[in-house]
Amino acid sequence: MVQYEWRDAWVVAARGAYDMHSITPLADALDTAAGGHRKVVLDASGITFADSTLLNLLILTCRATDLRVAAPTRQLQRILELTGVDTVLTVRATVEDAAAG
Repeated sequence: MVQYEWRDAWVVAARGAYDMHSITPLADALDTAAGGHRKVVLDASGITFADSTLLNLLILTCRATDLRVAAPTRQLQRILELTGVDTVLTVRATVEDAAAG
């Protein structure tokens, strides 16, 4: 998992599938980022599969910091829309857009 600072945000670039068996590394990264940064951007462009485990993590992280989701894949965007989570989270097309503001 790649992490870096972009503008005044901390970016966590997630890659691969996320479910209850694979979420721990991403959960740890987002928890650490939320503890040390006012704004956290999840670069979701590399997420190949997501289920409710990831949605739960995103909502919990959103409560801890200013979380923005950047460049969600089609599958992730669809699950965000179907569940209404896209109305709770800040979702942007690019990392640059998510980090701005």
